[in-house]
Amino acid sequence: MNRRTVITGLALSPIAATATTVPAQAVGRSSTPTVRRSKPGPAGTLVIGHRGASGYRPEHTLASYELAARLGADFMEPDVVVTKDGVLVCRHEPEIGGTTDVASHPEFAARRVTKTLDGVAVTGWWAEDFTLAELNTLRAVERLPAIRQENTLYDGRFGIPTLQQVLDLRKDLSRKLGREIGVYPETKHPTYFQKAGLALEGRLLGLLRRNGLNRGDAPIIVQSFETTNLQTLRELGLRTRVVQLFGASGAPYDLVSTGDPRTYADLATPEELRRIARYGDGIGPDRSLVIPRRADGSLGSPTKLVDNAHTAGLVVHPYTFRAENTFLPVDMRRGTADADFGRAIDEQVTFLRAGIDGLFTDQADIGVIARADASAA
Repeated sequence: MNRRTVITGLALSPIAATATTVPAQAVGRSSTPTVRRSKPGPAGTLVIGHRGASGYRPEHTLASYELAARLGADFMEPDVVVTKDGVLVCRHEPEIGGTTDVASHPEFAARRVTKTLDGVAVTGWWAEDFTLAELNTLRAVERLPAIRQENTLYDGRFGIPTLQQVLDLRKDLSRKLGREIGVYPETKHPTYFQKAGLALEGRLLGLLRRNGLNRGDAPIIVQSFETTNLQTLRELGLRTRVVQLFGASGAPYDLVSTGDPRTYADLATPEELRRIARYGDGIGPDRSLVIPRRADGSLGSPTKLVDNAHTAGLVVHPYTFRAENTFLPVDMRRGTADADFGRAIDEQVTFLRAGIDGLFTDQADIGVIARADASAA
């Protein structure tokens, strides 16, 4: 399936010009988004716009976030890092060379350096080495140009948003669309920023408080691949909902850095899930932990993770569902090109029927349609 067939012309605000739409009956629910299911079964699941509508626009731009909401996403998901002057901004990683045009700015050439990020040497340009004013001179570019060539049409058109701008956009879109849109921020590499003297926790909590969003029923879910910072946020007074992310392999870096031997696999055990429930409301596992693939690359059978999490009182929001063949199980691909769209709706329906409570997707319109199909079935 060519990606152009999935969505058709939808008028957005100027910040997200020339975007797209889906049939009205497929667009998300009108109720306030919640973590706990509003009703049992697939109809109560959340569609989370992963980095916005990153299948259609360069990720972590206001245009991408807005498009996700207009395509029916219940939540917009920004990754959060910190600038030199302590401002929370939205980038996939602290290293910004792959998602901005910083390499084309000779005035910043000397700032390309090698740092150790979670134990790995990485060379590039780093958000914490730039003030917000300096970042505002950069423009976003597509991170996966070989797979998402159409997104390169928008290279250089959008800036790097602050988290405050995303919260403002959330409020504006909720009013315009007539339904509550949520924000699902991920604190990126909190141990790294803690050691750099730019701790994320207090800044994030302060921002939520200033916006009147630090409350249990707020349309905010805070997530992290690390464990300590989520517990620290709770201790500091965070009242919004919290989701603990799980990688497909490895371990949370906060545990690695302190010599704690627990891995993500350990955290997925019933005992550790009960422990997570003391500070969290849900888990966000790599989708392979919910339904792994067989040796031939086809989709296998569900594990017990969803049932075990539900028993512990946790919801399950797996990531990341994408429509392109290269990201799909081999039995759900169409054609031979990696960038072509395969049977993404079928994959998501399979996961929804396995009992998940929400899903992260780069194409929110596909998630909305899959939810409707799974609910009807």
